[in-house]
Amino acid sequence: MKKFLIVGLGNIGEKYTNTRHNIGFKILDYLAYKEDLIFETQKLGDLTTYKFKGRTFILLKPSTYMNLSGKSVLYWLTKEKIPLENLLIITDDLNLPFGSIRLKTKGSDGGHNGLKDIQEKLNTTKYNRYRFGISNEFSKGNQVDYVLGEWDEEENKTLPERLDKSIELIKSFGTAGINNTMNTFNGK
Repeated sequence: MKKFLIVGLGNIGEKYTNTRHNIGFKILDYLAYKEDLIFETQKLGDLTTYKFKGRTFILLKPSTYMNLSGKSVLYWLTKEKIPLENLLIITDDLNLPFGSIRLKTKGSDGGHNGLKDIQEKLNTTKYNRYRFGISNEFSKGNQVDYVLGEWDEEENKTLPERLDKSIELIKSFGTAGINNTMNTFNGK
């Protein structure tokens, strides 16, 4: 049976639940809701397991706060003996229009502190990441407030469809592979 580690990045705590920065948590919570899965608090994160077409997806929401996500990712990769190519990190991206999808197999942290920490702990920039566009509709100097702000009314209307698309992407990653998934979903 093939195992995959799907990591949604976010910050723990009620005040962050519906913020743009927590889209990684939101996507995994949505998948858990759709498939009737329950997260359990374990070492360095909340986890649940999703089985689909002979694959096991370990869904992880690190409890280390966004900027220290690497410790949790490395721990669970090692503990579950999951190869690096079966890791998918889900994160927000200010440089993409709202709801757009960018799946990559490597790259820089793009100024994202969560990705920066993961890179440092894994000692590589070659890991799969799914960047969910949150756009950059904020005035100069208001980036932190925007990222840690909640979705606006228009975004909330579109979010369910984008969350469904994100679940399709995760399933495709495990069943069709990263390259086919990139071809199918990038720019969608």
